[in-house]
Amino acid sequence: MTTGPAVGDIVESVALHTDPVRVLRFGAATHNAHRIHYDTAYAKAEGLSDRVVMAQLHGTLFFRAAARFAGGAAGVRSVEWRNRAPAYVGCVLTVTGSVRAAHSDRIELELVEHSDDGTICAVGAAVIAPNAHPVC
Repeated sequence: MTTGPAVGDIVESVALHTDPVRVLRFGAATHNAHRIHYDTAYAKAEGLSDRVVMAQLHGTLFFRAAARFAGGAAGVRSVEWRNRAPAYVGCVLTVTGSVRAAHSDRIELELVEHSDDGTICAVGAAVIAPNAHPVC
């Protein structure tokens, strides 16, 4: 008899290199044309060190980590995140996490996203279906 996920189980990490072309294409797909995402001079004029990754791209990484743990996108009930620091275009973002709570009707995940320099860029959580199983 197998049991479901338990508190403390690790969520497999998800990483993404935020290269300029990927960020530009993501902005096009989401209709986000703000210049801070693709124009270095403009981003610096706005007080940033360089171009920044869109907030929604962080969310897709949180969703991807939850979906992988759930065994597929259909197992994800909700995802939330809060951006904490800018992620600059060109960095590698990695989402890690663990099971925060396991209930009969839901599994709650605690998630955090770091850039490759160690900065915590976003924190969040996800809820997955209880019958969802991590993918090997």
